[in-house]
Amino acid sequence: MHPQVRPSHYDAINLARPEGLEPPAYWFEASRSIHLSYGRVLVPLYKPMSAASSSREIEIKLRIEDAAEGRRRLERAGFQITAPRVFEANLVFDAEDGRLRAAGTLLRVRQAGQRSALTFKGPAVFGRHKSREELEIELSDASVAAQILSRLGFEPVFRYEKYRTEFRHPDQAGLVTLDETPIGDFLELEGRPDWIDQTASRLGFTEPDYITASYGSLYAEYCRTHQMTAAEMVFREKRP
Repeated sequence: MHPQVRPSHYDAINLARPEGLEPPAYWFEASRSIHLSYGRVLVPLYKPMSAASSSREIEIKLRIEDAAEGRRRLERAGFQITAPRVFEANLVFDAEDGRLRAAGTLLRVRQAGQRSALTFKGPAVFGRHKSREELEIELSDASVAAQILSRLGFEPVFRYEKYRTEFRHPDQAGLVTLDETPIGDFLELEGRPDWIDQTASRLGFTEPDYITASYGSLYAEYCRTHQMTAAEMVFREKRP
């Protein structure tokens, strides 16, 4: 899961860092929708942040040399951009005793462009693909969500950033995202297991290429390999 990183403080829970990488406000991840506002909760309304959102997430990651290579592979396989490239900031929360991490669950707030959301992920089932429960709600104000989580006794433990572009094939139901991260670039395939296998093959990958680790785990591994102290998986400078 995510590395156990406990920052001394997050004054504004600085997640959102649009093009200048200057964090203005809170940021968080999710997709299903209860709209929140100061002083009231509006009527719950199902509205997934991504059309791929469901109660059960099945996915793999594939490491690529760079984003340009990923786009070439996807275009050759007939995939088209359905959501343009956007800067995405994520903040993972846990209780003071770390019980969410210990249980293999995830509580996260994400902001992607002008959209923000809150996500819960259940314990992962690992096999050829990774499968886990995923519950998400879209938020109108991530800062309010952060305050609510804080009032409930949760604290931010890990921040990570990426640029994400979504792709779909006109005749298929699955989703491919191209993720540019501070530790390298990846394709993430989400859908039915048979679709994932067929798509990975069309993109030029085989089963040994499948990655089921989370970005938090990949970051922790990256830090060990490069003899770095694990902190935040964030960009040090703006990407074009």
